[in-house]
Amino acid sequence: MRLIVIAALLTAGSAHAADLIQTYRDAASNDAQFASARNALLAGRERMPQGLSLLLPQISAGGSWSRANTEINQPQPFGGFSATYNQRAYSVSLTQPLFRWSNYQQYQQSKLSVLLSEAQFAQAQQDLIVRVVQAYTDVLYAQDSIAYIVAQKAAVTEQLAAAKRNFDVGTSTITDTNEAQAKFDLAVAQEILSRSNLDIALAALQQIIGRTPANLAPLMPDLDLFQPEPSTMDPWVSSAEQQNYVVAQNQANLEIARRQIEVNRSGHFPTVDLVASRTYNYTPPIVSSVSSQTNNAIGVQLSVPIFSGGYTSSKVREGIALKDKAENDLDFSRRSAAQSARTAYFGVTSGLAQIKALRAAEFSSKSALDSNRLGYQVGVRTNIDVLNAQQQLYSTQRDLARARYDTILNGLRLKSAAGTLTEADLVRINVLLVH
Repeated sequence: MRLIVIAALLTAGSAHAADLIQTYRDAASNDAQFASARNALLAGRERMPQGLSLLLPQISAGGSWSRANTEINQPQPFGGFSATYNQRAYSVSLTQPLFRWSNYQQYQQSKLSVLLSEAQFAQAQQDLIVRVVQAYTDVLYAQDSIAYIVAQKAAVTEQLAAAKRNFDVGTSTITDTNEAQAKFDLAVAQEILSRSNLDIALAALQQIIGRTPANLAPLMPDLDLFQPEPSTMDPWVSSAEQQNYVVAQNQANLEIARRQIEVNRSGHFPTVDLVASRTYNYTPPIVSSVSSQTNNAIGVQLSVPIFSGGYTSSKVREGIALKDKAENDLDFSRRSAAQSARTAYFGVTSGLAQIKALRAAEFSSKSALDSNRLGYQVGVRTNIDVLNAQQQLYSTQRDLARARYDTILNGLRLKSAAGTLTEADLVRINVLLVH
């Protein structure tokens, strides 16, 4: 009967409840952290046209207009005169880089920056999936805990009432009543804590999805969770070392650092540009015999750096040091990704084993509770034996619920470490919910 009550509490409100896919979509639309990552990606993609612009022609134009007054004094008999007139001029110039090693390397850096931005966004997507499932299952676990505590309190209430009746008729001592009262008070305190934990979990989910969470679809009871595929750890570790998105970010940073060394070295290299210009000046004939002048020019401009006070050499040394740092960061990220994959793999495999063991423990705890109740009725077990058996059963059920959620999360973390976590994995988990 109590198990029916618990199942009803777990599935209450599941009709029209929000499932994991709907919750994820809300988070993808409203989560501020993910929105920041999305805008960072849009900004990062602009690095490509910025880098390409360094290789394309640069065109500029200018012009001027002025009003001038000129006075000319000449000896007699010529006399002098005064004139007020307008002057105007304009110019157009084009510069096409022919050889600028720095510009070329910066263009290559811009392409790597786009790859870096995309890897950062992919990591943010994976993080969002894990954060959503973490928050979602935290709410479910808090609800499970309340359901188990409520059921335990109801059972303790029955036991407390029985202890009081037996004490009144003289078949038990006051000790049974006190023990039952203590268990009841403890259950009340645990219920208060569980409801507080539920409020906290709901607030955490609300922060991600940007609204008050609706009723959430719970996990199906007694379901079998997925085994990791592949089933051995080494392929997961190898994938993490090669495909993890943090590793990809550090690989891009290393290539950018290598290109930066070339950018810095370009301070020693000459530059060659194709230069073309057109200028026009107009002055009224009353001032000059030439009233307008147009100049067209095209040519190649060479610039050779000679000495920069040691600045370029220092920048090269700085770039080499930063490249070495990037190599260290890449090595650290590979080791961290591998360790994350190992930890998550062990979490999944041990979680599956724990679930199996806790299911057996739950069955044994139910049998022990039934035996203690029967023994209490015939006088071979005490009230405290029944209360302890009840507490053991509900504690086992809470541990089983926690193990199921943790195993699901570790499965997602394992794929995230390997760089293979996608929305399709959410769909696989979503089918395990009561819709």
